[in-house]
Amino acid sequence: MMSTALRTIEFLCLSLWLGSIAFLSFVVAPGAFSVLPGRDVAGTMVSYSLGRLHLLGLVCGGVLLLARLARLRGFGGFAAPAMFLVLAMMLLTGVSQFGVSSRMAQLRRDMGSIEKAGPQDPRRLEFDRLHQRSVALETGVLLAGLGALYFLTREATR
Repeated sequence: MMSTALRTIEFLCLSLWLGSIAFLSFVVAPGAFSVLPGRDVAGTMVSYSLGRLHLLGLVCGGVLLLARLARLRGFGGFAAPAMFLVLAMMLLTGVSQFGVSSRMAQLRRDMGSIEKAGPQDPRRLEFDRLHQRSVALETGVLLAGLGALYFLTREATR
C-alpha cells in the first residue's frame, strides 16, 4: 500500500513537471507574445512564469527523489536510468534559473526595453544568445523528462 502511494507520488511529480513545461512552451509563451501589448510585456510575463516553472520543477524533482528513497529504502534505487534523467533535469533547471535566466533579467534591466535596443546592441546580442541557450536547456529538460517517464513506466511493468 505505502509502496503504491510512493510510486504514485513519483509519477505525479514527473507528470506535473512535464505538463507544466509543455503548457508554458506551447500555450503560455506563444499566447503572451500574441495577446499582450508589446514584446517587453510578454517577455516579462514569460520570464515570471519560467521562474515559477523552475521552482516547481526543482520541488517536484526533490519530492520524487525523496519518494523513491522512501519506497526503496536506500540509495540503490538511484542507480537507475530514470533517476539519472531526473537528476539531469534538476541540474539543467538549476543552470537555466540561476545562470541563464538571472543573466537575462540583468540584461533586461540594463536595456530598459529589449524592443528599443538596437539589433547590434551588445546587450541585445548577448540576450538573444542567452535566450537560445534557455530554449535549449528547457528542451533538454523536456526530453530528459520524457526519457525518465519511459523508464519509470518500464520499471512499473516489470
